Amino acid sequence: MTVEDSPDAQPTVRSRSRRRPTGEPGRQDWKSWPHYDAAGSGFRGYWYPVTWSSQITADPLPFTICGEKITLIRDGDTAYALHNRCPHRGVPLSEGDQQFPGTISCPYHGWTFDLPTGKLAAVITDGPGCRLTGKVSVRTYPVEERLGMVWVYIPLADEEPHSIDSQLPEELVENAFVMGGRIDPRGGNWRFACENGFDEGHAKYLHRTALWRLFKPMPTWNITRVVPKGRWIYRVQDEVYWEADFPGVGRWTNKRWWKAQPPKETFNIGNTGKPDKVNPTIEAQEFPGFASLSMPGVLRIAYPNFIHYEFYVPVDEDNHRYVGVMVNFTEGWDTLRFYAKYLGAIRWLFHGQFSGQDAWMVDITDAPPEKLYRPDISLTAWRNLSEQEYGKKLAGTGADSDPGTDSGIDKKKA
Repeated sequence: MTVEDSPDAQPTVRSRSRRRPTGEPGRQDWKSWPHYDAAGSGFRGYWYPVTWSSQITADPLPFTICGEKITLIRDGDTAYALHNRCPHRGVPLSEGDQQFPGTISCPYHGWTFDLPTGKLAAVITDGPGCRLTGKVSVRTYPVEERLGMVWVYIPLADEEPHSIDSQLPEELVENAFVMGGRIDPRGGNWRFACENGFDEGHAKYLHRTALWRLFKPMPTWNITRVVPKGRWIYRVQDEVYWEADFPGVGRWTNKRWWKAQPPKETFNIGNTGKPDKVNPTIEAQEFPGFASLSMPGVLRIAYPNFIHYEFYVPVDEDNHRYVGVMVNFTEGWDTLRFYAKYLGAIRWLFHGQFSGQDAWMVDITDAPPEKLYRPDISLTAWRNLSEQEYGKKLAGTGADSDPGTDSGIDKKKA
């Protein structure tokens, strides 16, 4: 069951030239992570959530995922994804419509394509005997629907997609839940968004003015390590400090008289203090830390009574789609309480103003070059994970493993 935000607008494609100053301290490039460096338009070979299922109807819509222009359309109960270009004159198929069941027709000359296969089924303006019928096709993409969203698989080569359930957070496959969420087109590269989500340091400072944190204490700094478990990496807090004296500068604290008093114990569920009670389903997961990340860019933040997930969907070098969902593992009448709370406050407090601060930073981030500091172990751990996992994926599919050759992108065009 889901609560969804308003329909998606298409992102504005923008170009940002990056400076490469010389002679500055720090890391000047990402050559230590060649696959990650080459993934400006995303990692191929994964499922990506595109939009809410309710938005996909018999009227086709255009999207760009990993640099691939696709159109989504629904026929009956099934959603389909095709390359968004008619091979005749290059007109977007998303401008067309359905003239026959199970097809999509280009608006220019009526070239009509079969939705399951992408093959040319008819050319309306050339009559029933068109000799191109069955000999021309557009590329199709695997589609699944999960969590109330349409997911599209962007292949590396011509491989069969892995099970989408193997890519979802395990607890969402195995348990009943209710969910509310938001999908937004945003500026900034998807890697900046992903790194921001798992970043150790930013929440304590950037979000200190968020209304979501108005009555909740936040640490000033932590001693944190990153540990792997399965296909995830987790941020584990070993020490938590709520205020500090900075020599020659002064004292800084996140404490305020109107906020709850912070606990003395170290905690790893939620990020504002040790909880008195944890939802049984969340507790059963035995998360080492409250923040975890997996490929191809799935963030999980575990709170005592809910889990927040973010999926960072690559569009191109300068744009991404933000998919944020909040999940409660509850059933029955308690679902109504969740919906009332989510629609009445959480959607605009958490998925709006709080998340909007992240969007602001992601949009103006310009790296590399960069000078990393101790808490950035979270960033380098993620880059190492993505580098290792994508290398394995490339080897498993037999795709070109040289990051300088588009990471195995299929060059065949419709």
